[in-house]
Amino acid sequence: MLTDIHPKLPMRSKKATRDYYILQLGFQEVGQVDYEGYLMIQKDRIQLHFFEFKDLNPLENYGQVYIRTQDISGFYQSLLDNQVKIHPNGSLELKPWGQKEFSLLDPDHNLLTFGEAM
Repeated sequence: MLTDIHPKLPMRSKKATRDYYILQLGFQEVGQVDYEGYLMIQKDRIQLHFFEFKDLNPLENYGQVYIRTQDISGFYQSLLDNQVKIHPNGSLELKPWGQKEFSLLDPDHNLLTFGEAM
């Protein structure tokens, strides 16, 4: 039986990644040990892991995660209120497949798409 998934995404700088997810998106760091070159964060029931990849070229990074949400409009507005940069092609909209979605790019160009079934 599968119970959870914790995607692992690349990061160039643990500090930059930590600051983005915690200070801008409202995640919290999890884990009892601060591992060098590894970061674990969580918001609500979503947990993401990051591994250090110092030579990563962000423009060649295709890391992507789709995160299902509740109250996507409220979450989107909270990000706008905190001046979080929304993906240029990822503003909140209802998609033809029945999901209301928006997207962000983190400092390493990992694509985060948030969606809620309508």
